[in-house]
Amino acid sequence: MKIGVLVSGGGTNLQALLDAERDGGLAPADIAVVVANRADAPALERARRAGKPALVVDHRHHASRESFEDALLEALAQHGAEAIVLAGFMRILTRHFLARFPDRVLNVHPALLPAFPGAAAQHQALEYGVKLTGCTVHFVDETVDGGAIIMQACVEVHADDDEERLRQRILAREHELLTKAVVLLAAGRLARSGRKVLVLP
Repeated sequence: MKIGVLVSGGGTNLQALLDAERDGGLAPADIAVVVANRADAPALERARRAGKPALVVDHRHHASRESFEDALLEALAQHGAEAIVLAGFMRILTRHFLARFPDRVLNVHPALLPAFPGAAAQHQALEYGVKLTGCTVHFVDETVDGGAIIMQACVEVHADDDEERLRQRILAREHELLTKAVVLLAAGRLARSGRKVLVLP
């Protein structure tokens, strides 16, 4: 299955996918293209170093969300993308986009959803005083981090944690979880019924 990866920033989750693909651990998924909404996203250089098409579709150059998403869809279609992974992509996608990839758009979020959706999840976790947080891979819908949950992993919050230390420990689990979810999706092993997602044998 050809995967399009959407990015906005540094691209550490993208790098985890690229490394897994290089080492044979992403099959039957194949990263077909990486698209950023910012020309200065360091993730683009990660894609180029791995020999992947790295494109920019800047949302600021479009008068509407629909126009921006049409440009995204065109870029993805040119490379045959059959499913989409959001790897630090900081734009909300609408039904206009999602309808083209039903149950084939994944996101990874640095919290145990439904707790702490949106930005600054690590800050939210520390402020709330939770003892466990973690990460979630979920299907994307039109809400903010509200789609059906595919899998989750826990990370213990230490008494001396700051946001960066906690972020790094969560990131390590994100890399593992996202890679596993992409493999399952590409293999046709994810089935959703309402909010419940099953992993098929």
